[in-house]
Amino acid sequence: MKTLVIVLSGLCLAAFAVVASADDVPRQQVKRLDVQTRVQLDYLLSLPKDYEQKESWPLLLFLHGAGERGDSLELVKKHGPPKLIAAGHEFPFIVASPQCPKDRWWREYELVALLDDLAAKYNVDEDRVYVTGLSMGGFGTWYLAAYAPERIAAIAPICGGGDRQRAKYFANVAVWAFHGAKDTGVLPERSEEMIEALKEAGSEPKLTIYPEAGHDAWTATYGNPKLYEWLLGHKRQPPEEKSKQK
Repeated sequence: MKTLVIVLSGLCLAAFAVVASADDVPRQQVKRLDVQTRVQLDYLLSLPKDYEQKESWPLLLFLHGAGERGDSLELVKKHGPPKLIAAGHEFPFIVASPQCPKDRWWREYELVALLDDLAAKYNVDEDRVYVTGLSMGGFGTWYLAAYAPERIAAIAPICGGGDRQRAKYFANVAVWAFHGAKDTGVLPERSEEMIEALKEAGSEPKLTIYPEAGHDAWTATYGNPKLYEWLLGHKRQPPEEKSKQK
């Protein structure tokens, strides 16, 4: 048995030597993947009534919940800013409300593509881009902030959750999270753990827990003018600029 091992080892070494000496066969080659990913999202767009009178406007991106997925934008008007706009409410933002296709979750790269397209077509102040969402959209808000923190000034995730390990990547983004204390669909601990992780990363996030609310923490939140005042009080900050303020 020992002899067999020695012979096999010798054969393996000889084969390796033959391959290694073949200078005309590169061991590693430099390649590049160059593929353009097609993104298609339907969305509602609301421009401020004085849109033409200013060179730039803050942008509010709203992400709906799982129940509004599909191919009818009427569903997107069920909650949040689109519902208020449909009722006649005026916002001092460009408001974009995309619809997630059926049986899917929000995809960060698609939302960034939407932000790119909006910035190219409309008078968007790219230092004042805000993201908010409820339930599935709350999760989407947390994950988008971690994916593209350099694009966002502030977020307001409602009854969602994220990856606490990624909180350090968006410690420069202002955060005000909301949750119902009696939420059994998405436990309030999901928001609490993200707030805790952000504090550990040196951020100063805000968290509002509604003592008597269940999963619907969004009606009270979107009906509160202080949310929009808070959003407008923030501009995009690079990480190093945020750290200087501490």
